[in-house]
Amino acid sequence: MNRRQRTLTLIATLVSMLNIEAQVMQQAPRLVVNITIDQLRTDYMEAFSPLYTLDGFKKLVDKGLVFTNASYPFSPIDCASAIASVATGTTPYYNSMVGNQWLDRETLRPVYCIDDKKTLGLLTAEGGSPRNVSTSTIGDELKATTKGKAKVFSIAPFRNAAILSAGHAADGAVWIDDKSGEWCSTDYYGSEIAAWVKSYNAINPTSRITSSRTWEPENQYVGKFNYFLREAAPKPFKHKFSGERQYIEYKTSGLVNENVTKAALHCVSSNNMGVDGITDLLNITYYAGTFDHKAGSENQIELQDTYVRLDRQLASLIASLQLRLGAKNVLFVVTSTGYADEEEVDYGKYRIPSGTFYINRTASLLNMYFGALWGQGKYVESCFGSQIYLNHKQLENKRVSLTDACQRAQEFLTMVSGVRNVYTSLQLLSNSNPDFIKVRNGFCPERCGDILIEVSPGWRLYNEDNQQSELSRASYIPFPIIFFGANIKAERITSPVTVDRIAPTVAKSIRIRAPNACSAEPLF
Repeated sequence: MNRRQRTLTLIATLVSMLNIEAQVMQQAPRLVVNITIDQLRTDYMEAFSPLYTLDGFKKLVDKGLVFTNASYPFSPIDCASAIASVATGTTPYYNSMVGNQWLDRETLRPVYCIDDKKTLGLLTAEGGSPRNVSTSTIGDELKATTKGKAKVFSIAPFRNAAILSAGHAADGAVWIDDKSGEWCSTDYYGSEIAAWVKSYNAINPTSRITSSRTWEPENQYVGKFNYFLREAAPKPFKHKFSGERQYIEYKTSGLVNENVTKAALHCVSSNNMGVDGITDLLNITYYAGTFDHKAGSENQIELQDTYVRLDRQLASLIASLQLRLGAKNVLFVVTSTGYADEEEVDYGKYRIPSGTFYINRTASLLNMYFGALWGQGKYVESCFGSQIYLNHKQLENKRVSLTDACQRAQEFLTMVSGVRNVYTSLQLLSNSNPDFIKVRNGFCPERCGDILIEVSPGWRLYNEDNQQSELSRASYIPFPIIFFGANIKAERITSPVTVDRIAPTVAKSIRIRAPNACSAEPLF
């Protein structure tokens, strides 16, 4: 081999080694932006697409890895249970977050999911913590793996979304206070409000937005675009924010997402997120529901405008972070909470099978039935939602097993009008029957009743004691899971997937452990 051949061979070897090293040393994303959009729906997202820019939803769908057929592997779903599932990579059966509220067995009073008497609010009267979440989150595992060096923050309009997505070990969780409109937090994450939150409140006070701005359509095309069934085009809307509920209403308006984006970008720049070799995590919650949680039929134009404004905020967030950190260094994950505020429908008017199921009356009837069997006494302790809580001490005194009481209750309640199905706590604990796996996944023995009633679709669940009313529906809410950025190849996948697979996918992408109760496989 002559000198020229030896030189060419050496060059080829070096090039090969460099290629191998480049593949091996390809870095994980410097920043993961985990975006959960409350009540986002694919049908609305696609229907309003003619009104979008090219850099928001369209960019995510066209250039991202899109799983079009996503769902939650448990039931029922609300904001708290959904966001906890995204963060923990598991269901309420393991993370214990069964909903926004549940009944405390000792006090027989409702408990709000993130209330914590040991904490105080910072710039708010309400504290809170994630202590009720029984498992670790993706942010917790990132903190543990990096020995606390990774930065983890959560930005949301709502207190429950901010705290639950942040997890136990985060650096901070901030939300908009219902009374003052200021971005606030809890002393669980630190004894004083962070300096960057103070500075943002000074630069962009929410009070200035609500006092000076009127929410009206973003452009002339919003409202003229016909998607909903209607006899005539509704009039353009104008909403001003004032009075005691001004910030509560503002947080469900199309304007709030701009505030969320600005706060998120201020958080990134103030805390130097994504600038070193250690991956950081930013959790963001946007809002895509109806104004003031009213029926969509009453807010058709507002709903369209909310999606149009959200599209612009997604575009602004993506462009700003990619410009700041580089497109390959930021991984965006986008999904929905998977539920929607239900329409108020009078089915009886159209002769559609319906009715009212009175949970408190049913609980009283069940108590009378038990009294006829075993003698008078208080066998039913309370009811909450569609769940009935039995008095365990009373059953022990009467020497009645919980198994016997639950089985008899199940037999009795299945004969009541409006009842589609009845599940017992013992049945859900001991059986993983695929026919009711979603109900089991949404169950937690410490926080759920002994009897769980599934009300027939179209029937209204009503509690006369606290005036709570809920229309039962089993409708499917379509929504996607989207991964964008960080050199991810564009692809559209229609196979069904579940949201609990987001956390292990992110964990694999940034090379850390999945949350400690997460048994789901990564999506890629």
